[in-house]
Amino acid sequence: MTFLLNSISAHHSGAAKSSFALRDLTLSIAQGEQIALIGPSGAGKTSLLHTLACALKPVQGEMQMFGNNPWQLDSAERHRMRARLFLAPQTPPLPPRQRVVNAVLAGALPQWSVWQAIRSLIKPVAADAAYRALMPFNLQDKLYARVDRLSGGERQRCGMARALISSAEAFLVDEPLSALDPTLALQTLKVLQQEAQQRHATLVCSLHQVELARANFPRIIGLRDGRIVFDAASADISDAMIAALYQNSNDDSAGSIAAESAAIDPMPRC
Repeated sequence: MTFLLNSISAHHSGAAKSSFALRDLTLSIAQGEQIALIGPSGAGKTSLLHTLACALKPVQGEMQMFGNNPWQLDSAERHRMRARLFLAPQTPPLPPRQRVVNAVLAGALPQWSVWQAIRSLIKPVAADAAYRALMPFNLQDKLYARVDRLSGGERQRCGMARALISSAEAFLVDEPLSALDPTLALQTLKVLQQEAQQRHATLVCSLHQVELARANFPRIIGLRDGRIVFDAASADISDAMIAALYQNSNDDSAGSIAAESAAIDPMPRC
């Protein structure tokens, strides 16, 4: 089991104690599973990813990751456990003046010594590996470009290339497709899924593209107000369940859910 959460509650980072990002959430995720998180803005998708990544500490409940409670370990042991994860935020933390090759190789930092990391900043120690990681995203020609010369979509795919460099056993990915057109979005999603499948890694991905989630993920978790509304196989999720999840929300995507369901031909499910 990669993750086991039992009655977890967590506050928003920096928010008042009365403001909960997650409420009494129970969830288990097996190694190698591929799961999509959906729900309106503010539903708790990012907070759940950060909780799984040990970046947000629960205020109540129990959590296990790879068979251990990370918050009962000392800081060094918890750091080693975090190295088995790859957390990709919606906006990749890429220094603007950094070269793409160094930005991608940052995915290997948990496995490198301090000396290797410093040496690679001066002269990339594995430029060929960065090149190969960029190839599935059609970014290999940007290897030595500066990050601030990339478009928003290119920066997002550069962040995803880091995952291929890492040795992570679990990918926690937050809105990886928000800056991509439909063709690039599907291509990027397939690269992540194939990489996770090949190394039997867990993939948990938050998405606003509901139909993309339904067509390509075997399991979908619907979140709202920090609670799990449903956790089911994608084939068992109806249009009515989706409409109820987004009902009366302020999410811009909510109003188009029914239209998408009627207008978009479903893609093959994995």
